[in-house]
Amino acid sequence: MRKCKIGIVGFGTVGSGIYKILSSEVDSHPILKEIEIAKIAVKDLNKKRDIELDNNLLTDDPFKLINDPSIDVIVEVMGGVDLAKDIILQSLKLGKSVVTANKAVIARYGEEIYKTASKERVYILSEAAVCGGIPIIEPLKRSLKSNCIKRMVGIINGTTNFILSKMTNEKADYKETLKLAQSLGYAEFDPTADVEGHDAADKISILSELAFGGKIKREEIHFEGISKINLKDIEYANKLGFEIKLLALSERGQINSNDSLALNIWVGPSLIPKSHPLSTVKGVNNALLIEADPLGEIMLYGPGAGSGPTAASVVSDILNLHAAKEKNNNSVDPLLSFDFWRNCHITSSSQINKKNYLRIICLDSPGVIGKIGDIFGKNNVSIESIVQLDASEDKAEIVVITHEVNNGDFERSKDEINSLNEVKIIASQLSCI
Repeated sequence: MRKCKIGIVGFGTVGSGIYKILSSEVDSHPILKEIEIAKIAVKDLNKKRDIELDNNLLTDDPFKLINDPSIDVIVEVMGGVDLAKDIILQSLKLGKSVVTANKAVIARYGEEIYKTASKERVYILSEAAVCGGIPIIEPLKRSLKSNCIKRMVGIINGTTNFILSKMTNEKADYKETLKLAQSLGYAEFDPTADVEGHDAADKISILSELAFGGKIKREEIHFEGISKINLKDIEYANKLGFEIKLLALSERGQINSNDSLALNIWVGPSLIPKSHPLSTVKGVNNALLIEADPLGEIMLYGPGAGSGPTAASVVSDILNLHAAKEKNNNSVDPLLSFDFWRNCHITSSSQINKKNYLRIICLDSPGVIGKIGDIFGKNNVSIESIVQLDASEDKAEIVVITHEVNNGDFERSKDEINSLNEVKIIASQLSCI
């Protein structure tokens, strides 16, 4: 078997992890020895690194790797969006397959990238872009192809799961826990992408395209983060038999008259029953629960980030490319490649059906629970439970959990409840599964 020569663009956490795997002397499969690192593109040639590298291996020009005819595969692990997109597209156009861990690029420019790869008869593989070391993308492309995917719901951001786990188990303050996550390397200096739900929305967008076969308009995905989660909500959820997790959900709907499949896709902090398998996912771990026909339910679980797990997924993609190239130099493996094969659209927020949690701070006066119940009933919102969990001399806290209801009806009810004289504020609103 001829060696597969790769060029790595970026040598941060993931890039160095790839180097460690491929240069390791630990007992491993012989196929790993067939992968050769030909060149590494870095931003600063003079930067001190934990790994000693031959200077001849380094360059500060990533396009040298792309234009080098001896390099078979470009591995993009530099991060960012615009330059990374250019590197990926230029590589594909020059007939080189690409492995990337860049979820932001794939979520926003996947259509252009997939079409370019298909046209040039090469591959774009991105297992490491979603959930680090957990094999999720390859199963959706291969193992689950004989199934009709009905629903995917999961914890696909390790930073937020770490924060919520600490808040739940130790009653820790959100801001202090975020600082701890940053000090441990679980959160970026600017944590916005993680804590406000952008990262999870990117990932569920990629997974939805693979599972359902159609282009997803990433900007139409409704997402919320965890920055407004209060310890009161965690306390009340616990009393009612729930955990709070940041969930990403994607669910098959109906095909409309334009032959487009409707998808219910959202990201947000949600109550999960303690009996649910996702409630046991702690710390920085990720998990995805997939419901398919005829398979039923499966859950994929493991480390969602970090140098080792993410690098392992990248190397797995490189090995798949090497094996495919050796098998047949002329044809493209349809289970390894990907292109859109149908039209999909995201159901508007007002048409989504889901369960909801609402915490209301109001005056502690007779009849207020009845008034709230009447408003929900008038708007066809069915209530699973409504309880008063805390009261003082002048105020009470009421928690409502609905059945699965239309989001438009629920929002209309919420506005009417907020206008009641007895209601001081709607303190929080969360989804439920």
